[in-house]
Amino acid sequence: MWCQRLAWLLGGQRGSTGRRWPWPVPAAPARCRPTAPASPRCAWQLHQDHLELSYGNTLMRLDFVWLRDHCRSASCYNAKTNQRSLDTASVDLAIRPQAVRLDETTLFLTWPDGHVTRYGLEWLLKNSYEGQKQQVMHPRILWNAEIYRQAQVPSVDCRSFLETDEGLKEFLQNFLLYGIAFVENVAPTKEDTEVLAKRISIIRETIYGRMWYFTSDFSRGDTAYTKLALDRHTDTTYFQEPCGIQVFHCLKHEGTGGRTLLVDGFHAAEQVLRQAPEHFELLAKVPLKHEYVENVGDCHNHMIGVGPVLNVYPWNNELYLIRYNNYDRAVINTVPHDVVRRWYHAHRALTAELRRPHNELWVKLKPGKVLFVDNWRVLHGREAFTGYRQLCGCYLTRDDVLNTARLLGLQA
Repeated sequence: MWCQRLAWLLGGQRGSTGRRWPWPVPAAPARCRPTAPASPRCAWQLHQDHLELSYGNTLMRLDFVWLRDHCRSASCYNAKTNQRSLDTASVDLAIRPQAVRLDETTLFLTWPDGHVTRYGLEWLLKNSYEGQKQQVMHPRILWNAEIYRQAQVPSVDCRSFLETDEGLKEFLQNFLLYGIAFVENVAPTKEDTEVLAKRISIIRETIYGRMWYFTSDFSRGDTAYTKLALDRHTDTTYFQEPCGIQVFHCLKHEGTGGRTLLVDGFHAAEQVLRQAPEHFELLAKVPLKHEYVENVGDCHNHMIGVGPVLNVYPWNNELYLIRYNNYDRAVINTVPHDVVRRWYHAHRALTAELRRPHNELWVKLKPGKVLFVDNWRVLHGREAFTGYRQLCGCYLTRDDVLNTARLLGLQA
């Protein structure tokens, strides 16, 4: 998209041809020094401490210190290592360019020491605050049960997943878009499940071990180690950084029930944002404690994680993590009296969305079918069951999964 031409603010410049580059910056800051556009597609204007640049239908406000700090010249930035060489602390916080020039693709800034900084306009559009506000960090498809079923997202065969980049890429694309993905025809053993997990990430070792393996024996002081139903929730909310990805593999079930419940938490949060934005804002700002207290046998743990239910990027309000677990939420003592009742109303609105039947995707896990769940997005639960049920799984480090996806050319 190309930007619209800025109007001239000083009447005497309206008849200018615009051929006045470079434009010198006065020693004493003026209120505002408008300049002629370099082309019909872009224009700029100097202010006391920043430059306004209109390009691509976006009006960017670029601080002079920011412009000096992000210089990509060879002396300021190492293009081989993609690391900054310039010492940010050495930049004069009152710096102003001596000259500014603009052509159709590039902004040129000459600094008081004679150093010249060059920026491609497309780079500025992508990396400015205003540009970032218009971008999505993680493209997703929000879903309820019907949307997911209609999409007919295929499972990936184990051999294709393990042995080909195409199979791995298809799996990761499904996972990034929907927050869940399945691999079929896996040998029903803990060892084979571990091989599968290591294909995309380092396994995150936690208080539950590296590869966890459990039945309904209540060996840990946790409701998950029973035959009872589990309401929708995300795991490890009591970690300062909740685990990113969870892997489930049902190795054996001799009995009834036990279906797995999956709910897209981001879809539910989006409905709250549309219907009651004040609730969304409150859930994104109020910090809560979640805790896990365990004193069973040799296991003694008391873990506390702090954070809001909804975690968003502040520049574009994009949701990136939901921390929802009514089992593990600790005493609410981080919220003042005049806020706590409003928080309960907001929490109730989100819970109502999460519990709507049309948002519930029920899946019967079986030996050979491995489920990967984005624990920062998709809530899981379980219906009560009878008989002997044996599961294994693990947690994966989120950064490594995203790194694998990027290496395969996916946006993650």
